[in-house]
This record gives sequence, structure tokens and C-alpha cells, in this order.
Amino acid sequence: MKIGLFFGSFNPIHNGHLMVASYVANHSDLKQVWLVVSPQNPLKPQGSLLNEYDRLHLAKLAIEEDTQLKVSDIEFSLPKPSYTIDTLTYLAEKYPQHEFSVIMGADSFQNLPKWKNFETLVKNYQFIVYRRDGYDITNEYGARVIILEAPLLQLSATLIRNNRKEGITIRYLVPEKVREEIEKSNYFKEEGANAPDVKKTQ
Repeated sequence: MKIGLFFGSFNPIHNGHLMVASYVANHSDLKQVWLVVSPQNPLKPQGSLLNEYDRLHLAKLAIEEDTQLKVSDIEFSLPKPSYTIDTLTYLAEKYPQHEFSVIMGADSFQNLPKWKNFETLVKNYQFIVYRRDGYDITNEYGARVIILEAPLLQLSATLIRNNRKEGITIRYLVPEKVREEIEKSNYFKEEGANAPDVKKTQ
């Protein structure tokens, strides 16, 4: 089975993530898109993240009725911080029957040479890249790339966390079940969970 891996902290998952994941699943030859929740980003302070199991739970709530999307906790059992190449190597061994591709935005693709063992990534994996405003997609590494014009929202997890901190509604920014769980559990009200996002470079 062809599977696309959409890595992220999902702190929290929001409608922008879901729009991209669903678009890729429906406009490519992938059979499924897995949202891989990263417990610890190499360049993101651990204190800025909601507990990984809470983020995992929110992600599962967000996609529970969509058979094309799946939430994966595969990185929870791997050494931290999480490096994409290590996760892909593990997945290839665990699921030899599947063919994995990496889904990312044009901004992340531009930073690919900074990722751990990026030459191995380029050699062994296909990249599905969606356009981001202000970022050109130039393939100077000889990577296998599919470019998609996925719909984009000017929406970020930082905005959602800041809205929570300031007492502003997050309705329509996240799925309704996610909003209800965030408000019920009082997530993202503490100072540590509202630190600014740092670009993922791994």
C-alpha cells in the first residue's frame, strides 16, 4: 500500500492540517495518509508542547470518521528527539509491504539539506510537496517530488494556543470535537504551552 507520512507536533491539530492531509489523500495515488505525531521536535522546546498523549488523543478525535487518514504514535517508542530518517527506517522494517512517501510544505522542502541524513532521504523516498506562500519549490537535490496545489489557510497552532491564552474562541479553527476536548480539559491555558512555534528542521 502507498502511504503518505505527514509529520508534525500537532500542538494542537487544526483544520489547516486536515485540509492538507485530505487533499493529498484525494489528489495523489496514496491509499492513506498517516499523521505522525512527534513527541519531541529537535528544534522545539519541550516545554512548549502539550503532553504527547493528549496531542495524540486530539488528533484521533479530529479524524475518527475518515478512513483515508490515520493517526500514528510510531515515534513514541523511538529515541527522542524524533528524526524523520530514523522513523522511516523503522517503518520500512516494520511494514515492508508498504511504500512510504513524505508529505511536507514548500518551506520544509527548502530546508531539507539541514535534515539528518538528508542524502539517504532523497535517495530512498518520494516527497509530496504542497505550495506555501512565499516559498519557491526548487529541486536541487535530485529528489523524487510531486508538487500539489493544496488549499491553504493562514492558520497555525500558535494562533490557536494564543487564542486560548487570551480567552478567544477557537471555534471553526479546529474540528468541533477537538474544540470541546481542549476546552473541557483546559488545554493551552498555561504559559508553557503557548510558546511560539519553531520551524521543524530535521
